Amino acid sequence: MNKSVTLFGAFGLMTLLLAGCASVSNERPVLYPNAAYKAMGEAAARQHLDQCVALARQSGLTPTNNAAASGAMRGAAVAGVTGAVGSLVFGRGNLEDAVKRGAQGAVMGAAGGATAGAMSERPNSTWRQFIQRCAAEKGLEVIGWN
Repeated sequence: MNKSVTLFGAFGLMTLLLAGCASVSNERPVLYPNAAYKAMGEAAARQHLDQCVALARQSGLTPTNNAAASGAMRGAAVAGVTGAVGSLVFGRGNLEDAVKRGAQGAVMGAAGGATAGAMSERPNSTWRQFIQRCAAEKGLEVIGWN
């Protein structure tokens, strides 16, 4: 087996494992202590938020935004095309080298993009908006995420 293919495969696998570990967000909504919050108390307010989270999950939403996957796709596309074109331009037009360099660039770009996307710890905006709306319907005001 080609040594560079093995190296790139191992690097890609390590990156995806890192992405899987880093992409889980633990942010929770921060509530403003308005009249509804004070009337129900902190425990009841948290219980309402937990119900909103459960409803969001039942609706098919997750807090992660698949940033690692989308980053990997963008990175692979950009680096793959750049590697292929660069190889054609600077490699005197050898198509076989262009394909090889394009594939290597795609692997490296996917790994880099997945890592960058995985380091994004912010819950996805649809998840946040769903929970904020659910909380508002219960009289609670979400002022941020922490």
